[in-house]
Amino acid sequence: MASRKLFGTDGVRGVANIYPMTTEIAMQLGRGLAFVLSRKNRRPKIVIGKDTRLSGYMIENALASGICSMGADVVLVGPLPTPGIAVTTASMRAAAGVVISASHNPFQDNGIKIFSADGFKLPDEMEARIEKLILENNYPDFKVTAERVGKAFRLDDATGRYVVFLKQTFPRELSLEGLKIGLDCAHGAAYKAAPAVLEELGAQVTCIGVKPNGHNINAGFGSLHPERIGSVVVKKGLDLGVALDGDADRAIFVDENGQVVDGDHIMAICAQDLLNREVLKKRTLVATVMSNLGLEKAVQKMGARLIRTRVGDRYVVEEMRKRNLNLGGEQSGHLVFLDHNTTGDGILSTLMVLSVMLRENRSLSDLADTMESFPQVLVNRQVAAKPPLESLSVLPQAVRAAEARLRGDGRILVRYSGTEAKIRIMIEGQDQQEIEALAQELGQVAVQEIGAPG
Repeated sequence: MASRKLFGTDGVRGVANIYPMTTEIAMQLGRGLAFVLSRKNRRPKIVIGKDTRLSGYMIENALASGICSMGADVVLVGPLPTPGIAVTTASMRAAAGVVISASHNPFQDNGIKIFSADGFKLPDEMEARIEKLILENNYPDFKVTAERVGKAFRLDDATGRYVVFLKQTFPRELSLEGLKIGLDCAHGAAYKAAPAVLEELGAQVTCIGVKPNGHNINAGFGSLHPERIGSVVVKKGLDLGVALDGDADRAIFVDENGQVVDGDHIMAICAQDLLNREVLKKRTLVATVMSNLGLEKAVQKMGARLIRTRVGDRYVVEEMRKRNLNLGGEQSGHLVFLDHNTTGDGILSTLMVLSVMLRENRSLSDLADTMESFPQVLVNRQVAAKPPLESLSVLPQAVRAAEARLRGDGRILVRYSGTEAKIRIMIEGQDQQEIEALAQELGQVAVQEIGAPG
């Protein structure tokens, strides 16, 4: 992964119309994907979906052109949540699904990520093969002409199919009748699907962020701004609020008092529910190193186990698949219910939380008490280089001393930024002042040992 030039941990991403998010790269990516898939399929079929960004039109056309030029067919589904594209890819038995989205980023950014035929993200080795083809432009003895050129057609009812899929995940014995829900779709990909699902299941839905114009996606709305739907919930006396991000693969909740309920609390709520119903596989939950220590303590109290992965929902899913587990996620609101879908799904997560509320006949604020968050502080320091942490001597010693001062009731995580020359020091503990002081001390030690930039 370290040597990649195009693909990152979640596909290709950047400012639209600036390398690598150009139409030229998009066309080459389409060609590379179709070429790799044609080795396994006589005439591959590839689904393309997008969020509501203005640049989605040009990237969609470039991708489709590249795919068709290599003899594969394209199914265009238009604006659809990322998890909806995963579902459509699998249900249509397509060879792959392509998502054009930059998730929670501002509208000028865009990205391209790819799902395999099974709806899971494309394996690293296949991404590497496609990247090699793009960079070397080497397609030996592969010419497509005449009737072998691919065709593109539009699937008009993709949103309707996804809505039906989501409704089928909701327990038939339950109904949302009488529930008042605030919904923020971030002017993004879920602006049609999310309200439709909740309303068709009986809820009274108050919507914001459902008027995309190409450049307002995530702008003051969505999962990065849950306070907006929180104020609506309080003002209108709603039962809860949900804020999705631009591609709707994550959800952040607010309770009836307008208080944010993040992904860690939702995982604790859902883990307890699955345990109560004896369906949490291996009594184990998967989260990342960034999840709060309070989640770990809550899960242990339930008599279950928490496994941590590196940051990124793809690593959560990989661990879940490897161990045959069914619940995982991130503090940021990516929640994965592998019994139902192959990737994080904000609307699905909403239905799962609502089902717990109805089964337990409890408010979201009451359920959120399942977990108590530890105070947390994050310090970032610019450094001259990023030598392997295990090669350092002074900083690891200082970390061990700091851990001893936490007396077993805290956690320290030290890692480098994936994109910048920065070291990040995250500390959790019982005492806010103590962990802030420890984080500042460790940050100073890190800069002294590694060196400051410039």
